[in-house]
Amino acid sequence: MNQYEILKKYFGYDSFREAQETLIGSILSGRDTVGIMPTGAGKSLCFQIPALMMDGITLVISPLISLMKDQVGSLNQAGIHAAYLNSSLTMNQYYKALEFARQGRYPIIYVAPERLLTEEFLDFALHTKIAMVAVDEAHCVSQWGQDFRPSYLKIVEFIGRLPKRPVVSAFTATATKEVRDDILDILQLREPMVMTTGFDRSNLYFGVMAPKDRYGAIRNYLECHSEDSGIIYCLTRKVVEEVCERLRQDGFGVVRYHAGLSDQERKKSQDDFIYDRSSIMVATNAFGMGIDKSNVRFVLHYGMPKNMESYYQEAGRAGRDGEPAECILYYAGQDVITNQFFIDHNQDNQELDELTRALVQERDRERLRKMTFYCFTNECLRDYILRYFGEYGSNYCGNCQNCLTQFETVDVTEIARGIVGCVQSCCQRYGVNVILDTVHGANTAKIRQYQMDRNPHYGELSKVPMYRLRQVMNYLQLKEFLAVTNDEYAIVKLTANSRQVLENTEQITMRMAKEQENREKGEKKARKGQASGVVLTEQEERLFQRLRALRTEIAREEKVPPYIVFSDKTLIAMSKAAPQDKSQMLSVSGVGEFKYDKYGERFLASIQMESGQSARGQQG
Repeated sequence: MNQYEILKKYFGYDSFREAQETLIGSILSGRDTVGIMPTGAGKSLCFQIPALMMDGITLVISPLISLMKDQVGSLNQAGIHAAYLNSSLTMNQYYKALEFARQGRYPIIYVAPERLLTEEFLDFALHTKIAMVAVDEAHCVSQWGQDFRPSYLKIVEFIGRLPKRPVVSAFTATATKEVRDDILDILQLREPMVMTTGFDRSNLYFGVMAPKDRYGAIRNYLECHSEDSGIIYCLTRKVVEEVCERLRQDGFGVVRYHAGLSDQERKKSQDDFIYDRSSIMVATNAFGMGIDKSNVRFVLHYGMPKNMESYYQEAGRAGRDGEPAECILYYAGQDVITNQFFIDHNQDNQELDELTRALVQERDRERLRKMTFYCFTNECLRDYILRYFGEYGSNYCGNCQNCLTQFETVDVTEIARGIVGCVQSCCQRYGVNVILDTVHGANTAKIRQYQMDRNPHYGELSKVPMYRLRQVMNYLQLKEFLAVTNDEYAIVKLTANSRQVLENTEQITMRMAKEQENREKGEKKARKGQASGVVLTEQEERLFQRLRALRTEIAREEKVPPYIVFSDKTLIAMSKAAPQDKSQMLSVSGVGEFKYDKYGERFLASIQMESGQSARGQQG
């Protein structure tokens, strides 16, 4: 079979998405290949389809057990023999899987990087034809990436030991230019074809909110989305426990996940979420990598992550089926302090030398600064994210909080001059709160202790609301008229641009939202309109719910997650098309011949039953 026949037979699609065909063609031509594609763009097919066509075994290097299990489960469900080799297997299971692999039963084998140089695996690899080594989540190879795994450095040594060098491919969804260069260099790729399809996920709505009551905002959101499945990310285990308990008390079906739980508890929580027994997962960043649940309709962040890579990767777990989904970050100033503590006390990468570790720490502080600016900006949020990864758009997406908020341009030159002047006159010795309290004229013990009540700018901006002062301070940092040090005390410093403000050589204007007090209400209304997705008629909605029930029944019978049977997107397409026979059913996107043979007749019968009931209802 060629790649088009494989695509239809096993995966149920009639055509490839953007770049998939090019990447597959490059691999099949024997060329090293790198694909940088957003989450949900179909990276896996780019190495899975060539694996079924190449002469030999494809080894997929994967960082997490959950990722391997999900991928292998999906392949087996589609009728493709695949296996994984990792620490979750008993020794007997491991040796049995290796024996089956030697017999050629598996064209695709997923393996943890830690296994590559073990005696048993090397013995297998040296006496087996390896056609391709595919490195999934390839950003893990770079110490500048957000998920650096030292074990990924073993990949090159492993490839070097093979009697014949296979094709090497590498795929990731989140990679800055520095990480991209590292992937090419560290994996020692030979004249690779590199394709970046872009990082944009147009189906995702992005928003940032700074509510006084974060928990209340989260609860209200869940009440408005009671039918949806989603993830709530928290910065610490303690906050996960608190949020999870409060949501349970308020009657929500939630599960929790963090590294402090036992393996058994984590597995149960993950399974309950994946199998749709619980619709809401409350977790730290320990959860999610490799979780291919396609019907996650929202990802809420109860606190700001430490960098844009982490945020976009976590937010990207929403809407993997291409349907509308929402990603909202609930920000508070304490988040910066929490993340700064994590950076200062990071115990990862202890094998690095002191100089390199210091460079990594400085890089982490700079990334935190850029993540913080995301929470401040009044520009298009999507455009901010894309610019971070090296893409440049129109600064208007029409599907983020800022693009859907009405702004006005405000002259803040006088406010800016007062703030920058205060920083200069106190000899750049204090942090943001002291500077703002000074210009606002606060009469606090700290202000008196530091004698800032004698500063020439004391009380100069007393008539400006504190929230507006903070907005301008954030803007001055964003535009580099001021800087804040990345150390424990976070001191406000002047920059090369500060002189323009002090000497009044430049007018400072910034976009500010109209009707600030009504902004949250407006956001909710705007999001509701954006997240509507495909509109189903009342009859189509009834059919969709019937098909979902059938999918759940099949999933329980086969002990697989429901989305592995068919995705929500495929069920929606079925509900719209209402196919009546095999030919029509095979025309539905996501229904391949193998899955039709397994499930097609049951879904057709369900569709016909619903059609019959609707017809009788109309007659009556």
